[in-house]
Amino acid sequence: MKKIEEYVRSIPDFPEPGIIFRDVTSILQDADGLKLAIDDLQEKLEGVDFDVVAGTESRGFIFGMPVAYNLHKAFVPVRKKGKLPCETVSKEYELEYGTATIEMHKDAIKPGQKVVIIDDLIATGGTLKAAIDLIEELGGEVVKVVVLIELAGLEGRKLLDGYEMESVICYDGK
Repeated sequence: MKKIEEYVRSIPDFPEPGIIFRDVTSILQDADGLKLAIDDLQEKLEGVDFDVVAGTESRGFIFGMPVAYNLHKAFVPVRKKGKLPCETVSKEYELEYGTATIEMHKDAIKPGQKVVIIDDLIATGGTLKAAIDLIEELGGEVVKVVVLIELAGLEGRKLLDGYEMESVICYDGK
């Protein structure tokens, strides 16, 4: 079986010149790649005591849901603004080119619950930090953040200082 890195398609100069886009759809399109990705993410949670998996829209859903299912844990979606039907809490955060807002249902996390966040990628860390802030606002405790891909050159890990974070694949650049 191939290594997980071999399933990631790297696309030069997208979305702009000088950027190498790390595409996870090539992992999803291959049954072995998808299984390997889920297994690798799940392995990062061995020995971690937690109640809930939270996944950020949208690829955090794709990777977080099967991990939650396999480990018999609840799954909580962290959505883009305006996508959830019940009362929400929201957090605005900085992007490379502006701002965005994410939301969670107010009743998604119970006080004292231990939460793991799963996402496909960490770049600048803004989305993951906003998700952490929402979980903590609801009384949850983020015990670990796990991502499939880390773009270390964008230093997103610094924004999550004080939280345990692990990546399956780490690229030195941006």
